[in-house]
Parts: sequence; C-alpha cells; structure tokens
Amino acid sequence: MFAGMDLSVILTYRCQSRCSMCQVWQHPSVPAEEIGPATLAKLPNGFRTITLTGGEPTLREDLPELAAVLRPKTRRLVVMTNGLLAEPLAELVARWPDIAIRVSVDGHGAKNDTIRGEENGYARKMATVRHLLAAGARDVGLAVTIQDDNCDQLLALFKMAQSFGGDISLATLHNGFLFHKIDNEPYNRLRTARAIQPLITELLATRRPRFWRQAYFALGLMKKILGQPRGWRCPAGRDFLYLDPWGRLYACPIRPDLEMGDLNIGTWRSLLKSPGAAEARTRALRCTHNCWLTDHARPALRNHRWPRLPSWRAWRWLVANKVRVTLGHPPPFERDVPFHDMAQGFIAPRRESWLGRPYTPVEQVKTERPYGAFNNVMNK
Repeated sequence: MFAGMDLSVILTYRCQSRCSMCQVWQHPSVPAEEIGPATLAKLPNGFRTITLTGGEPTLREDLPELAAVLRPKTRRLVVMTNGLLAEPLAELVARWPDIAIRVSVDGHGAKNDTIRGEENGYARKMATVRHLLAAGARDVGLAVTIQDDNCDQLLALFKMAQSFGGDISLATLHNGFLFHKIDNEPYNRLRTARAIQPLITELLATRRPRFWRQAYFALGLMKKILGQPRGWRCPAGRDFLYLDPWGRLYACPIRPDLEMGDLNIGTWRSLLKSPGAAEARTRALRCTHNCWLTDHARPALRNHRWPRLPSWRAWRWLVANKVRVTLGHPPPFERDVPFHDMAQGFIAPRRESWLGRPYTPVEQVKTERPYGAFNNVMNK
C-alpha cells in the first residue's frame, strides 16, 4: 500500500525564522520528544519522495543520522530549509550529493528578511547556496511562498534560481496545523493571482521539462489563490502522508482530524490498515478545502501508468502552451482561469513582520494534543 507514496517528515517545530505566514516558531517542540532514528527505521522502502521539513530541519543535531536511515527508503530525499545554517546541509551533500536542497527565499534582500523575520537572512541564504554548490551539491533550488507581499518579485526570483542552474519550488498561503495559522488569506486575490502569469510564461519558455510542469502547477496556484475548488478529490492518505515531530501519522498537514495513528507504538503496515487510517482517507475524499500544496498537486500532474510523465490533461495543456510561447504568444489565461470567480472570505488581517521584534516562544509537548484550534479552519 505504501509503494509509490510521498512522505513528509516534520522533524521539529523549532525554527529560527519568524515568518509572517507561518507561526510554527512560536510553538517549538521539545528536542527530547522529537521523532528519532529508531521510529523512522520502521518506515518501509519504496517511497517516491521523502521530504524533511519543519520548523527547521538543520536544528536537529542528529540530521545526518536521520538522513542515513531515510535515504535508502526513497528514490528522492528532499530537505526544505531556511538556509540559515550552511554546515549541516554541506555535511549531507558531502555524503549524498544527490539530495535535493530547497532554500526558502521569499524576496530579494530586505523583502525576504521582512517577510521571514530573519536578520540578514537573504545574504546568509545566498551564501549557503554558494557553499552547497561548491561542495558538489547536484540539486539546489529556491522555495518561494507566493503572497501579496512578494508577488511582484516572482520573475526575479526565478531568474536568480536559473543563474546558478537551480530549480524553483512554488507554494502559496495555506492554513493548517503545520503552519499554526488560521488567517492565511490573500489581501488582494486578483492581483496576487495575476502576478503569476509572467512567471508561467517564463517557465514555459525554458528548455527544461521540469519547469514546464512547474508552469502547470503554478496555474493551479492561481486558482487556489482565487479561492476556486480544486477540481478533483483529495488524494491525502493515499498518495501522500505526513509524520509530525512526535511520530504521529496524518493524511495531510492541514486537518488534524485526519490523524491515522502513532508510529511509535505500531508497525507501518498496521498503521495504514487501522480503522483510523481508513476513516482519515474517507474524510479526505470528502474534503472541501481547495489546498494546492506540492503533495496535493503531484497526483494531478502525474500519469498514473507512467509516473515520470505528465497526466493526459496536463500534457495537453503543456504542449499547447509550450507551442504558443515558442511562437511568441502568452498562454490564454482568460480561458484557463475564471478570474471573475473569487472567494469572498473574511478580510484577512495584515500579516505582521516579526523582524527585530521581541517574542518568547512557548514550548509545546506531545501530551498537549496541540492541534485542536485547527480542526475547523478552512482554505479558500
């Protein structure tokens, strides 16, 4: 049942960034309680992708040991990082040059530092990228969370990734227990969605098929930002899963009611066959959130018979619009995205910058069951 799944492991809720769109740093996990190598060793082989995320994974002193356990279990191991600590990442790259490193950058210079609450963060991230490339890393890229405050810099960030031969991973605002947020909505949905159009055109203009697929994913981000329905049933619990820092398995990182069990006290196979897992998958099929995270989108992009190829719907769109861009014409966005159809949610409060502001995080422990506040949160 696990073969071909994607898995994200939230190694910690500790983080030295203070992002405006993610407040996990306000609720750090206790190091002694965080998931360890013995629990991760219970995972089977055969995952498509395992992503190490957080919080900030490089704050785990045993990160190389965790990577050594997980690397044989997957075709591709990805580390999502704020990039503020170069040496732990360089240690991974020295052992496994093919590990994918995605450094979160949400703008150039002061823009990134303001959004992510990082003192001199942009300069430190760029230094980390250079250090990893010099160390022999084969797959380094940027990760950008698209929002009102940085949507005017998307093209510049993509060109920066291209300048060092790197990839770019895209996301947008979401609520959910992973982010410890309940009010992540765009201030101006139309402006933010429209800002993605030049990026899609630029992605299609490249010679890299990976960027073409990213263009189709970005089209879905536009619809998500506008608050439009996803268009097909959610594959959570079937195509992807999440482990939280305490070893609890969830169908997705948004809804805490989709818990499937605790890996510390059971085998992987028994966990996936448990009544809790079956119930979580059923609830996911009925979910009305319009999430568009990478894990949610992969099944829509992937051909289920030949997983390395796009789905037929994605393939038709990619071929048609690659031809258009090659001939000097932009994709027909007005036909592909109903811009008149926007969600009318609450008025989102202004996301505050935490750069330079004093704040004392409050540790949370496993026994608190800390996700209750996110049970009724929606993504529109």
